[in-house]
Amino acid sequence: MPRVAIAALIIVFSTAPVVTAQQNASNLKPGIPAVQKAFSSLKPSATFKIGATTDWVLMTDEAVWVVGSKPYSLQRIDPATNKIVAKVRLSGEACSGLAFGFGSVWVPVCGRKPLLARVDVHTNRITAVLPIAPAGPEGGITASSDSIWMVTDKDGTTLSRLDPATNAVGQRIAIPAGSFNPLASGDTVWITGHDKDLLTAVDATSGQVLASIPVGPKPRFLASGGGSVWTLNQGDGSLTCVEMESRKTIATVALGIPGPGGDLDYGASSVWASAMDVPITVIDGRTGRVRGQWVGRGGDSLRFGHDSIWVTDYHRGLLWRIPVRAMLQP
Repeated sequence: MPRVAIAALIIVFSTAPVVTAQQNASNLKPGIPAVQKAFSSLKPSATFKIGATTDWVLMTDEAVWVVGSKPYSLQRIDPATNKIVAKVRLSGEACSGLAFGFGSVWVPVCGRKPLLARVDVHTNRITAVLPIAPAGPEGGITASSDSIWMVTDKDGTTLSRLDPATNAVGQRIAIPAGSFNPLASGDTVWITGHDKDLLTAVDATSGQVLASIPVGPKPRFLASGGGSVWTLNQGDGSLTCVEMESRKTIATVALGIPGPGGDLDYGASSVWASAMDVPITVIDGRTGRVRGQWVGRGGDSLRFGHDSIWVTDYHRGLLWRIPVRAMLQP
């Protein structure tokens, strides 16, 4: 993040409302009333029925990928036509995110036989089923320039590095216990430590652990952009900003969206967060100001891409495409 923005971030973040312990305990999502609007006021440019439930969303240059249940599937949407153009059957629930790299979508699957499925984006078919189990639900997977990264033990202590040329794990890296969600950005893999309130940086070339940085309580999902890594903290519904270069926490802002689930992404110089019943919150990535928050039925998984925010309603199995310009107007 540019140095000129740091002072502004600290000022804005320090004036954010505080989520109380009582609110956190009951998983209420008070949000930030001063900037709230009805989610129903946003007009989607497209609505998709994905399944009984709908979860993880992934952006690529040519497609939008999303998973659903009943049946378990990975579905491909053409953003140029707003049509579902392929459905890939899965053996179980896609439970730990999606990643794109090396001509494939990588899908961690939970269930009686946890595995990692590799789907070719040219044929929309599974080309490999790997006996590499994700750590569990609400984990993650990411792709760097030469590897696929995923936490592969239930205690969250092992970051596994997969060689896409061989589909085999080539390196296992010890990380702080309770770390589950990795994100590759540049030459670093960042992993949120949900159980110890940490963000750990790993060198994407050597696999060396570079630092573990204190962030907000129970960080889970994360995004990068504007020179920073951002963590969505499930413990109190806050957002923490860590400068990549210095690996220092700049500040934390309360969003008022505590509890399990949710998602985070970065685009249009903004940070985008989602939670159940608070489908979209947008934060200015340069100043830290919460620009808007939309409340109502829906929310959980979210991605920025193709000039839109794509957000799910997990329980109704829906995916909405909402033009970004409607949410970034003054």
